[in-house]
Amino acid sequence: MPASTEPYVLNIGPQHPSTHGVFRLRVVMDGEVIRDLDMIVGYLHRSMEKLAEERTYTQNIPFTDRADYLAAMSSNLGLALAAERLTGVVPTERSQYLRVIFAELQRIASHAMANGTLISDAGAWQTPLLYMFREREKILDLFEMTCGARLTTNYMRIGGVSFDPPPEFWPALAELVAELPERIDEYFELLTDNEIFLGRTRNVGIISPEDAINGSLTGPALRGSGVPWDLRKAEPYCVYDRFDFDIPVGTVGDVYDRFMVRMEETKQSVRILQQAMAEIPSGPHKNDVALALRPEPGEIYSRVESPRGEIGFYLVSDGTPAPYRFHLRAPSMINLSLLREMGVGSSLPNAVVTLGSLDIVVGEIDR
Repeated sequence: MPASTEPYVLNIGPQHPSTHGVFRLRVVMDGEVIRDLDMIVGYLHRSMEKLAEERTYTQNIPFTDRADYLAAMSSNLGLALAAERLTGVVPTERSQYLRVIFAELQRIASHAMANGTLISDAGAWQTPLLYMFREREKILDLFEMTCGARLTTNYMRIGGVSFDPPPEFWPALAELVAELPERIDEYFELLTDNEIFLGRTRNVGIISPEDAINGSLTGPALRGSGVPWDLRKAEPYCVYDRFDFDIPVGTVGDVYDRFMVRMEETKQSVRILQQAMAEIPSGPHKNDVALALRPEPGEIYSRVESPRGEIGFYLVSDGTPAPYRFHLRAPSMINLSLLREMGVGSSLPNAVVTLGSLDIVVGEIDR
């Protein structure tokens, strides 16, 4: 009589080392093979969007810190740009360069976290994780030096930024930018020939270009599948159109390609930082803007390229100081939507690595 197995349900999370946040996977296993997979969210729901409708546009900036809390600068920037488009406020020239500098520093720090934890998920070893956290800590030191915070920065403002960096910021930034290329090359040397890492990431969690586009994926999850879409190029904001940089893309669309896209993007961020540092003008870091802006009735959708992809803000004004409607397009939520298709038919360890390669932040999924 042939051997048979009976499917069983395995819950991973909501608090588990493999779940990248307070997040639950309900997996139906048949032996070692995944037959079905559900993503269960909501454990971090805080009604951020509803609360935002009772606060002014400026008062809502701290909420964006707590959405994608690993890329607060990018989330701050998205709301600031949306509010400026809605109100007609024009930021200062210097502040636009500062926004680019801090957004690219945030991208490097976020990718260091994403790739470092992915290496750990893949069971390679802890050394690259600690090395990447070394660079991330230096970036957070720069954030703290400028605005007094390391994680929830609350730095961007309507019309500019909250503080001009202190004099000691610029030598520290120059030192970091000078050493980053060598550090990134070191990561490549550690990982590109590591058999464990290659075996766990190549041809695992493949997303085809068609599926990525149909699923509305953005960021490294999209570019890892070979689609060269980046809002900094496609719809330039701030002063990105003044800088020379490339859009890294993958060829297979697997976990390895998504990892390598983030690695290459850190190199491109260094290129942008070098140009921004050389060209930044003098002048005020922000324009004086009323604390209780009253935009004309209307609506706007504005988006930026965060480390996880397109983070967009939809604002509706009814002429009062608080938005009538406030909605955030969370790239983590949309990128996560294809996990079931990637996980069914694979093994549980591969599903964990695939989830890590999507680089989700549960704070912006639940809001």
